[in-house]
Amino acid sequence: MKKIISFALAAVLSLGILAGCSKEEAKQVSTDGSTSMSKVILALAEAYEEKTGTKVSYNGSGSSAGISAVLEGRADIGLSSRDLKDEEKEQGLTGTVLAYDGIAVIVHPENPVADLDLETIAKIYKGEITNWKDVGGNDAEIVLIGREAGSGTRDGFETITGTEGVCAYRQELTSTGDVITAVAQNPNAIGYASVASVKDTVKALTVGGVAPTEDTVKDGSYVIQRPFVLVTKDDQPLSEAAQAFFDYITSGDANEIITDAGVVPAN
Repeated sequence: MKKIISFALAAVLSLGILAGCSKEEAKQVSTDGSTSMSKVILALAEAYEEKTGTKVSYNGSGSSAGISAVLEGRADIGLSSRDLKDEEKEQGLTGTVLAYDGIAVIVHPENPVADLDLETIAKIYKGEITNWKDVGGNDAEIVLIGREAGSGTRDGFETITGTEGVCAYRQELTSTGDVITAVAQNPNAIGYASVASVKDTVKALTVGGVAPTEDTVKDGSYVIQRPFVLVTKDDQPLSEAAQAFFDYITSGDANEIITDAGVVPAN
């Protein structure tokens, strides 16, 4: 009898432990995708964890990889710095715009060039202009730095400049931070990066006389901009914890945090 009671108690305790683990797991939210969105999503995750105790993880694998992670059930919420493509929507994915971000065209701080128009930027990236002296700079070869295929930043930049598939990149790097570092280390380099991620180690050019700022992104006068998109799966409802986080970051309550991260809230 004692053995039966002991076994029963052990079973109850085991169930309690499992229930406790399940409860803890329910308070976890996973996000995956765009490296350009790291600043804003980490700020939102930190504020939300402080507010609710729910932990929100972030994996900066790139926009396309984040979209795949949601599709394959490896992440609750995907992060894409481009709109979803028709074929991705046809696979049962939905995109919700969180914010709008400018894509800054960056050069080394010592580069005398301060402004380029959109047409000139396109000619540079297509390899039609190859020397800085032709755009008011030093007599030096232009070194083109960009992102890897599948990057939302690359997709946005190439779509807006009309250079899809024809950029003559010297280097194709896998994160926003890598692009900034490469440009900061090469006086003849040019690259592009999320405005929110630009540091004083590089110089952001004005485009057609318009600087990449929150105000110019908001009013549309800065033309190289793209959406920051939250990706979810239509046929698989978010967990209670993930839905609560999603609702929070797409509400007006999160706007100040989003603005402080250097991007323009969509809501």
